[in-house]
Amino acid sequence: MSDTVARITIADIARRAGVSTGAVSYALNNRPGVSRETRERILAVASELGWQPSSAARSLSGAKTETVGLVLARDPSTLGVESFYMQFIAGIESELEKRSYGLLLQVVPTLEVELATYRTWRAARRVDGVVCVDPRVDDPRVALLAEPDALPVVVVGDPTLANGLMNVWTDDAAAIRQSVRYLHAVGHRRIARVAGVEGFGHTLIRDGAFRDETERLGVEGVVVRTDYTPDQGAAATRSLLTAGADRPTAFIYDNDVMALAGLGVASELGVRVPDDLSIIAWDDSPLCEATYPRLSALSHDVTRYGAHVARRLFDVIDGQPKASFLDSTPVLRPRGTTAPVPAK
Repeated sequence: MSDTVARITIADIARRAGVSTGAVSYALNNRPGVSRETRERILAVASELGWQPSSAARSLSGAKTETVGLVLARDPSTLGVESFYMQFIAGIESELEKRSYGLLLQVVPTLEVELATYRTWRAARRVDGVVCVDPRVDDPRVALLAEPDALPVVVVGDPTLANGLMNVWTDDAAAIRQSVRYLHAVGHRRIARVAGVEGFGHTLIRDGAFRDETERLGVEGVVVRTDYTPDQGAAATRSLLTAGADRPTAFIYDNDVMALAGLGVASELGVRVPDDLSIIAWDDSPLCEATYPRLSALSHDVTRYGAHVARRLFDVIDGQPKASFLDSTPVLRPRGTTAPVPAK
């Protein structure tokens, strides 16, 4: 923390906000005594000035909010379509309930707003810790959460993305390699990967594993970018299936709703699944069992994953050393949407 930040006091905040130092104290400590509008103005000024409570003051107060935070920088409409985060949050809640903790969930439009949210929560001691998801390469959130006096945090992502912070991860690279090897073994030589957001670290990890494995096996691999939505999953599928004689014979999707959309497009175009096209989804939500044919999928227990993350966050809050924990490697479960390439 810089000398400039260290010199910021509640008096500085009070002068900028045009309120008393007592009002600032109430707002920063999340106590009653100021209106909602005044509290928000004070917290905004504190965030703008870069104010942080000193570790000494925090340790003296010893106060716990009995709340942990999760910020999702995503379009809210996608959360109602993709089941991953609902299962993940259910897992977190299962552990919070054991300690009578609550979850503060905030959906924001951009990474910049997410950063501002962390600064506000830190300044106000609004939560006891946070779960940071979808880490990027050189992620500014990870850098912020690694600063002195930062909020306790668990990064949900690969150790290479966590900058030494406590992290819980799944081995996505191994899962992709397993899928490519399986498809190669049953005769597929042109495989498409319908990928998610390029900026996410796990997307890059999956990309690298897909590229390496297809090259090693001498398989033609193609990657198409999406935003995880069914609309873009369908558009990517349609584009590839109408590419002519060299169209892929197998698709690996980065989530299950895109795979389901792809299944619909194949039916629309008269492409038979699995006779003409094999499809593999990711995450293996109940949707995969409800389709016809049932979707082959890379399966892992997302609810258990969320619970594991919550337990590690309590470890950090309780002062335990930071470490990295592999939760699982998604396992391919072949069902009705994968089959050998027909002999010509």
